[in-house]
Amino acid sequence: MPEEFQVKPLKFKELQGISQRQISEHHDVLYAGYVKKTNEIRSKFKTVDLADTNATYSTVRALKLEETFAVNGVKLHEGYFDSLGGDGVPKGKILDLIKEDFGSYEAWEKEFRALGISARGWVVLAYDWSDGKLHNYLCDAHNQGGVWSCAPLLILDVYEHAYFLDYATGRKNYIDAFMKNIDWTHVNQSIAQHGIIEHRKHFGS
Repeated sequence: MPEEFQVKPLKFKELQGISQRQISEHHDVLYAGYVKKTNEIRSKFKTVDLADTNATYSTVRALKLEETFAVNGVKLHEGYFDSLGGDGVPKGKILDLIKEDFGSYEAWEKEFRALGISARGWVVLAYDWSDGKLHNYLCDAHNQGGVWSCAPLLILDVYEHAYFLDYATGRKNYIDAFMKNIDWTHVNQSIAQHGIIEHRKHFGS
């Protein structure tokens, strides 16, 4: 069985336009809750009766289905917090890739922001291993809307819990604040870690 998840500490102390209270509630309560529930589900699955299986309802189905929601709740939140803590100024390899795949940084940002208003849960800038391109993907729930064979590079949480304490229903203002805090250095580190530049060369880019 996989090892238990641990709550990953924040790498930053403060953000522009997003309060410490908002971040603490989001990280220390909500995200930590997904870590706890993931470990709980996996612990219960160790003793589940594998004969109790049925596509309409069964303990096996219920645990494994909710595991996808809980695990993605952990991974998406960790990606979101890792995306924050920078100065919001795009730089490095990611800027080159964005210009190549979206025509310009401005075109990418316009689309990313539009998805931020349209999504019910998440917006993910990801590298798709199957076509060697960047894509902005929209997810309405943790385990709905994700695309297989992709490496998430930048994650925006647009659930109301991510901004309501600071901005109430003003999601657009929250997205403005998010963009000012993007850690593009982290995104570039992810590109290097995944070997994306080398992989992209196979597609003639």
